[in-house]
Amino acid sequence: MARFSRRKATTVAIGAFALALLGGGVAAAAPNDSHPAAARAEQPGIGGPAAARGSAAQPAVSKAEAAAARAALAPSDATVADAGTKPEFAVVESNGTLVRGYHAVSAARLGVGEYQVVFTHDVRQSAYVATTGFTGSLYVPPPGIVVVAGRTGISNGVFIATYDTNGALVDRAFHLVVTS
Repeated sequence: MARFSRRKATTVAIGAFALALLGGGVAAAAPNDSHPAAARAEQPGIGGPAAARGSAAQPAVSKAEAAAARAALAPSDATVADAGTKPEFAVVESNGTLVRGYHAVSAARLGVGEYQVVFTHDVRQSAYVATTGFTGSLYVPPPGIVVVAGRTGISNGVFIATYDTNGALVDRAFHLVVTS
């Protein structure tokens, strides 16, 4: 087990380094529920009206999205046997279509350059790594920026925002890896 964990950590570190060199983005997020609601509302992207949230704000989760995400959660015993054997991933087209993935059950375009990907288990304690990339196996995408965070209100979701090199939200296909 210890050897597997070292190998996994090494693989993630090399992958993150390679993505950084190629112009991708790297981020890790974990919930921090120690902040009172008022302090959380002051953070960019959390709470408050859209104009006050800034460009990195996540769109609100609809009741239908939340219900679909809860329905996608696998029973805990089903994911325990498979946990840690392979990092979860998703390859998503610029229109929000999930092209392929492992433990990814859905993807959606929430707005220009804003997406969510839902997995079969809680990913709040995971690390997220994303980069722009075409969904096929050929060609190099135009340069861009990708930011990732846990999806507000969906424990098994990841929020992704894609930007052009000037910092404007733009629809881009991307590759996302989630590792626990």
